[in-house]
Amino acid sequence: MVAELLRQNPTLDDLRQVAAHCKACDLWKTGTQTVFGEGVATAKVMFVGEQPGDREDLAGRPFVGPAGLLLDRALAQAGIERSEVYVTNVVKHFKWVRDERGKRRIHKKPRASEINACRPWLDAEIALVKPEVLVCLGATAAQSLLGRDFSVSRQRGELAQSELAPHVIATVHPSSLLRMPDEKNRHAEMERFIEDLKKVGRLLKRSARTQDARTDIQKLAS
Repeated sequence: MVAELLRQNPTLDDLRQVAAHCKACDLWKTGTQTVFGEGVATAKVMFVGEQPGDREDLAGRPFVGPAGLLLDRALAQAGIERSEVYVTNVVKHFKWVRDERGKRRIHKKPRASEINACRPWLDAEIALVKPEVLVCLGATAAQSLLGRDFSVSRQRGELAQSELAPHVIATVHPSSLLRMPDEKNRHAEMERFIEDLKKVGRLLKRSARTQDARTDIQKLAS
């Protein structure tokens, strides 16, 4: 279905509309709606997380809950314009279980089959956006895109070999910071997360300089 759609030169809105009816796995039965990626098609950076959370599921938009707000704050401190960013997830439906009292919906990690079912949508987003920098947030996103042997704890902040984008890097998911009970450690990890995003900013500047140089060479050659 996605491959056929891509042959029709779709826009992100076209993909979003078709993905709204996706039933490639069973998560559509319990999720409120498909939560597709968000951002302009010319975004220079794409952030890929695991899956939408409770608030994202209800709103139909990615990264609008507590983790999204933390990401926005870190982006601002790293000097990255939000307009340069496209955010999405490897899984487009919220997978959850009820808590013991039956009042809250608790995140549950998606299975490999569910990740694989959603992969064509993510591949299509990458193909249309063509980000300069692709950032994997957390182990699920990193291992989905970079292989099961990829370790965020060992390879965090390092450039990864990949054909998905000119620059690919992985860091923690902002939700992991929210789960840390110790305030001192949480503050330290937030600073480290911001440093990872500053690396993304430097990669963006490097890409811009390279593009400018190419433009100058083309002008001289014309």
